Amino acid sequence: MTTGSTAIESAKVRGIASTEDDLNREIIKLLQADGRLPYKDIARALDVSEGTVRNRVQSMKQSGALKIVALADPMAIRYQADAMIGIKVASPATPRAVATRLAAHGEVVYVLWVSGRYDLLIEVVCETSGAFQDFLEQHCFGHDDIDQIEIMSGIEMFKNQFLLKRQAQ
Repeated sequence: MTTGSTAIESAKVRGIASTEDDLNREIIKLLQADGRLPYKDIARALDVSEGTVRNRVQSMKQSGALKIVALADPMAIRYQADAMIGIKVASPATPRAVATRLAAHGEVVYVLWVSGRYDLLIEVVCETSGAFQDFLEQHCFGHDDIDQIEIMSGIEMFKNQFLLKRQAQ
């Protein structure tokens, strides 16, 4: 059970960590364009104090609403194998169980439960085509939880960026 002051502090943190907040959305947009943008530059652009930006970014990070990471283009790094794999899960396995199993491997950089032709869509990036073949043999082929797979090899990356799309009402 929380005390009154702890509950108030918790509510304040949730408020300044919310992605529904207009200022937070603007901060996120600027960080999406340049994740290394100094707080003072963000503050200047948004006409708020640097402390406000720092507190909001820290709160969003602590709440899990914001994660600042570097995105690398696998094609620019010249990995030899970058492929999307459509997976049809075999009964009685569940998409969640297969997704969890595959996501544990470093070669898997993207996992999405989808509707339609496949149950899962995963992206696998390997340094060599041999490593990609090993991944398929060890983790996809011959597993009772996978019924079918379709491999879609990457040819050229045009965009690799997740942006906050929903606008605050």
